[in-house]
Amino acid sequence: MADHTTSFGIKTAPQFTAYDDMLRDWQEADGEPLLEHAWDFDQVMPLGSDPTGPCLEGWTLLAALAAQTRRIRVGVMVTGNTYRHPAVLANMGATVDIISNGRLDFGIGAGWNELEHSAYGIPLYPAGERIRRLGEACAVIRRMWTEEAPDFEGRYYQLKGARCEPKPIQKPYPPFVIGGGGEQLTLRVVAEYADIWNFAGGPVETFTHKSAVLDEHCRAIGRDPASITRSVQVTVTPADLVGVRESARAYIAAGARHVILNLRAPYPEGICHRLVGEVVEPLRQAHAAG
Repeated sequence: MADHTTSFGIKTAPQFTAYDDMLRDWQEADGEPLLEHAWDFDQVMPLGSDPTGPCLEGWTLLAALAAQTRRIRVGVMVTGNTYRHPAVLANMGATVDIISNGRLDFGIGAGWNELEHSAYGIPLYPAGERIRRLGEACAVIRRMWTEEAPDFEGRYYQLKGARCEPKPIQKPYPPFVIGGGGEQLTLRVVAEYADIWNFAGGPVETFTHKSAVLDEHCRAIGRDPASITRSVQVTVTPADLVGVRESARAYIAAGARHVILNLRAPYPEGICHRLVGEVVEPLRQAHAAG
């Protein structure tokens, strides 16, 4: 999937906002050809200092937004593997790929939010186990998307004739987008399963270092590092789109080819049009000029 072009998209966290506001922004993005993907997230309580506010569930929301857009690729950035059994998640992903007519990018990560797990009574396993579970989950989902009724005998997950019908539209399966930066375990899972690796945010130097670590994990298993697209999230400050553009420019210079412009509620009307005009188009023009 990796190439020398850069794709741009938006992310709208479904917290402290309303469905109609998110739908407006996704449909606006759908009408902007230079925006190629749109994302929500997979928290069930708001992040930040106030966990008491509104927060829409990511996968049911994604299905609704997929049904009301036509062009833009859609995904959850990223699904917490601990929240759902991967066999169920495989069926959810296949359903959204069908609803969207083959536009799903399948985002997944190990899961991390301690408050949500404790509040909902969901086990939050030690970090190493969560990452091993993530690897098994990727194997389970890939097999359910490509085999008729696979068996699977893992350390954490077991399947017996696990059907997923109908299969996703995309063949052999929707792209796997794996988020996380743990150098010893997570990036090893990324090397094995990801089409796109997402770096959630931080200094460009950290992105560069972890990307190099991912290269080494790829070489260790005989995979071409260039086959994994490098993705970053850039926080959008509507009052400073020049700063957003320069931040994205630095990541692109460091090798990012998948840029997610991360919006925070409340979402200003017309923000996608502004992002194209003040961030995406200048960066594309600079690239074309060499």
